[in-house]
Amino acid sequence: MKKSLHLLLGDIEIDKNLKLLLTIGGLYSLGIFLSNTFVNIYLWKQSGDYMAIALYNLAIYILQPLTFILAGRWAKKVDRVIVLRLGVLFLSLFFMTVLLVGEQAAKYNMLLGGLLGIGYGFYWLAFNVLTFEVTEPETRDFFNGFQGLLQSFGGMIGPILAGYIISRMASFQGYTVIFAISFSLFVLAVVCTFFLNRRSAKGVFRFVRIFKERNQNKDWKRVLYAHSFQGLREGIFVFVISVWVFITTNSELALGTFNLIFSGFSFVFYYAATRLIKPRMRKGAIFIGGLSLCLSVLLILIHLDYTTLLIYAGIIGFSYPILFVPYASMTYDVIGKAWRAAEMRIEYIVVRELFLNFGRITSILLFLAAVSLFEAEVAIPYLLVGVGIGPFIIYFFLKNIDLKVTEPREKPAISKELAEEENR
Repeated sequence: MKKSLHLLLGDIEIDKNLKLLLTIGGLYSLGIFLSNTFVNIYLWKQSGDYMAIALYNLAIYILQPLTFILAGRWAKKVDRVIVLRLGVLFLSLFFMTVLLVGEQAAKYNMLLGGLLGIGYGFYWLAFNVLTFEVTEPETRDFFNGFQGLLQSFGGMIGPILAGYIISRMASFQGYTVIFAISFSLFVLAVVCTFFLNRRSAKGVFRFVRIFKERNQNKDWKRVLYAHSFQGLREGIFVFVISVWVFITTNSELALGTFNLIFSGFSFVFYYAATRLIKPRMRKGAIFIGGLSLCLSVLLILIHLDYTTLLIYAGIIGFSYPILFVPYASMTYDVIGKAWRAAEMRIEYIVVRELFLNFGRITSILLFLAAVSLFEAEVAIPYLLVGVGIGPFIIYFFLKNIDLKVTEPREKPAISKELAEEENR
């Protein structure tokens, strides 16, 4: 056993905290990917109403950035492990509430969305900070690679497994089973947090100062505006496409297959993008990835059937890595050269999250207005085209950033390992 681990990991010494954080991250990935896609379908089957699903997602995107602000403040005043534990507890509470309300979940859509948003906010703020703190330069590549592997595994196995379980059971029994499994996984993650070493906190939380930094730092402002347009697409695409797959096929297993293809392509092209996209190629890759995501919408609007949707899944599985690998690198390079990056790394992450969710909230508000004023089947395609241009606009904010000539006011001190989970 030890020999096998040595062949897999090499000569890297992995301490207890790193193993525990990987375990927590793995439990999180499997729990979320197993159930999260199907919560939207669960609400759809109960209500048959786009408004119910949109309001559920709106609650997530309102509570998530607000919780990020609170979690950022607490991360500098209390133990980071406590903040992480709060995140996992709220995620557990979300699934427990889904199980308790059962077939009445659509009536409590805002409550459920709020619980999930709070859980996301606490969890990802703390996980990002702890990742930076428990890894060393010699273990950081291993941690990020292994964590990415766990996320990819969850993304490929979770939805297809959940789709199979749901399709094999009558009525809503399958949903109850997968939500119960996810709840159990998060309970295990809570238990794991009690074995992490305590992490003392220090420093003053200066969120407002970093929010205003965009007035002095043009590159930081460009990055923040780019994230708003990123969120513009994510706000409604995250649930509309899933509902369309289900409406087209009337099969949860088909939705699981759709996610399997998307995650499989993403896994391959994230690896390829990480290996092949050099710093001098970043802007070109962002242009190609953003344009590809933008044009992919037209494919399903021209001819909507399951085969087209699977082709669409493959295209976005290719496009996301091509866009987001260099985009994330440029984001953290800009932060790394910004004012007091080492001391204020938490604040920079929180402000970025605020702008990202502003775009998501704007997108859903536009959606709610459109389906209120017009027939949903007529309004949604036009809205998808409108907000789908968001990833392409990212390029035009970042194209004028020249990191080679931008002089840092302090030594770059923030690491790219603080990147959040893609497409939560």
